[in-house]
Amino acid sequence: MRPIDTRWIREDEPLQQAADALVAGQVVAFPTETVYGLGADALNEDAVRAIYTAKGRPSDNPLIVHIYPGFDLKRVVAEIPPQAKDLMDAFWPGPLTLIFPKNPSVPYATTGGLETVGIRMPSHPRAMELLRLADIPVAAPSANRSGRPSPTTAAHVWEDMQGRIAAIVDGGPCSVGLESTIVDLTGSVPLLLRPGGITLEMLEAVVGTVEVEPSVAKGLAIAEDEHPKAPGMKYRHYAPKGAMVLLRGTDRAKTAYVSAHLGDVAGKTGILGSHEWILALQQSMDLSGFDLEDLGSRTEPEIMSRRLFDALRRFDTSGCTHIFGEALQEDGLYMAMMNRMRRAAAGTIIDVNETPED
Repeated sequence: MRPIDTRWIREDEPLQQAADALVAGQVVAFPTETVYGLGADALNEDAVRAIYTAKGRPSDNPLIVHIYPGFDLKRVVAEIPPQAKDLMDAFWPGPLTLIFPKNPSVPYATTGGLETVGIRMPSHPRAMELLRLADIPVAAPSANRSGRPSPTTAAHVWEDMQGRIAAIVDGGPCSVGLESTIVDLTGSVPLLLRPGGITLEMLEAVVGTVEVEPSVAKGLAIAEDEHPKAPGMKYRHYAPKGAMVLLRGTDRAKTAYVSAHLGDVAGKTGILGSHEWILALQQSMDLSGFDLEDLGSRTEPEIMSRRLFDALRRFDTSGCTHIFGEALQEDGLYMAMMNRMRRAAAGTIIDVNETPED
């Protein structure tokens, strides 16, 4: 594609120009509480195709449509199931995407060829202001090149999208740091397609039983011949350039495993840790002398989620070739983090055990 003059709209700048660009069919990146989105008019097929071009994204991967408080939902959905109202009342605006039967006005380019459409109402004030000014439904996947870790700052977006889109709206770092929870409401029981900041436990407290898509627990992509119902289900996603593995076991066993591996690398090459990094929890492994990215305390998952994608991007800029991460428990917000980490590691988890003499 030919380079585009991309404008960076600072946090203190007005948003009318960005809104006008959206209405004119251009692509604009904007902040949400989850990650930065790559937005275009959801009802304009040419504008939506420009998103796919900018991302290098397969066209059967559906996009999420973003709306603002007060927007007439029936402009984009065909029907609103009773459970949807309960979930919207509980979590909108916020990091929750609901899947509905689509209104015929929504083109298949937006839905990846599906008869359903994902809708969300972001809570970030800059996002809500932009959407109100444009007064259109805005399709917006994460504002990264396809397959790369999602962007949580405007600088991340600039790395991937400068010269490919009309503008980047700066709204500061994202407060959640993981993409929205996605729930399919088109079946008899709500189905969790992607975990996020609204946890399974929070959903079930509102609507009762929520089933979980099998691929979610495994953190793996669906089969090549399957059509994804939601973003991030099929193709390479969240992945850094370096090979990543997750370690499951006691802190002592993980420390011994990583130390032995990196010590072996250093012995063969004379280089200690320059191409291998550890993505660790705070104070879980004693690995002084190695390159370690601290995710934070086990007791503060909200902080950990904000740091995850930023850490994966730093691994890329450091030129690291191998990443050791710590497997997490899989409830609450940890479920969402492990879903992303499994995908980043292509499902590779090594169970490490302490030796008998330990």
